[in-house]
Amino acid sequence: MSDSTLNKTPVTVFESPEAAAKALAAEFAELIKSRAAEGKTAVLGLATGSTPLPFYAELIRLHKEEGLSFANVVTFNLDEYSGLPREHKESYWHFMHENLFNHIDIPAENVNLPSGTVAEADVPAHCDEYEKAIVAAGGIDFQILGIGRTGHIGFNEPGSPKDSRTRAIHLDEITRQDAAPAFDGIDNVPTSAITMGCGTILDAKKIVLMSWGEKKAAITKEAVQGPISDQVSASFLQEHPDARFFVDTAAASLL
Repeated sequence: MSDSTLNKTPVTVFESPEAAAKALAAEFAELIKSRAAEGKTAVLGLATGSTPLPFYAELIRLHKEEGLSFANVVTFNLDEYSGLPREHKESYWHFMHENLFNHIDIPAENVNLPSGTVAEADVPAHCDEYEKAIVAAGGIDFQILGIGRTGHIGFNEPGSPKDSRTRAIHLDEITRQDAAPAFDGIDNVPTSAITMGCGTILDAKKIVLMSWGEKKAAITKEAVQGPISDQVSASFLQEHPDARFFVDTAAASLL
């Protein structure tokens, strides 16, 4: 593990995603335990995709082997595909329950994800309610992120304003192509989603973006060292007071 500061953005390079996941899960566990000791909730922002899987596996291990309780945890997920019911195998609701929630003791009522089946006319109100729920919970204490090949955080594709809030968004073709194998072809990939906005994400008190593998090296370099631009929404993290990048050696290869 090594640390550096590039463009004022702390970057920690780990030997493997598993090593990074262990370090990040330890930070989550410390927050959860300290809030529990104070009789308070820990509000966590969660992500989907392959990137956080080692992290979720470590949280499950901490729960099962070391007794970490999630009874005082409230979660908000970044996004959800439009048009997918909860039971769809590629919905993020299904993903989160399969890979985390079904294996820990988080109360069902403390789990929050945008809905993929809201009628189009009701989407603005649904997004506004999601924003209000985050505020009512006290704001997100710790947000985790992955990064897409377009540089997106959540589904904030190129052109997403820094102050954007939770909203419907059209998915970039690169994003859809990357999802195509899971959907058995690009024709089955939704064309839109609901996502937390960049401003919603940046409101989190602490943020860690994870990036693994050579395929993410170029966009990781842009996010960390490139200009701050709405063309790479992850670059906005450079201006956050407590945002960090956790990367493996392959993703760090161009830094």
